[in-house]
Amino acid sequence: MEKEKLLPEGKMLILFDGVCHFCNDSVRFILKRDKYDLFYFASLQSELGQQMTKERDIDTEKVDSIILIDPGNAYYIKSTAALEIAKKLTGLWPILGIFSYLPESFRNWFYDFVARNRYSWFGKMETCPMPSPEEKSRFLDT
Repeated sequence: MEKEKLLPEGKMLILFDGVCHFCNDSVRFILKRDKYDLFYFASLQSELGQQMTKERDIDTEKVDSIILIDPGNAYYIKSTAALEIAKKLTGLWPILGIFSYLPESFRNWFYDFVARNRYSWFGKMETCPMPSPEEKSRFLDT
């Protein structure tokens, strides 16, 4: 197996459910709006994803859709991860950060509702799709 690429300094890693259509569409959405190439990606199912969650004691039975890892071992899960990502995108997306002022339990209730239903609403893939040649450098588990 090829040695895993390291996360470049000053960048953030998004771990996502690689077999979820909605999650993969979300990654494509982020790629289009990440004009500063801040985010790199790996699927939760990959060796790297499993290693990163294990190192941080993240229970992937409870958090199985998106995790944002910031250098220095800080990480964000669920709605907080989604809002932290939105804050760093171009366009009007950073305005979603206003929802950070809502109680996390309320935000995560909504987030968990969508996460629980994502496969039935959007479908599930048999395997993680391969990134395009232009996107490949941003995926650390390919």
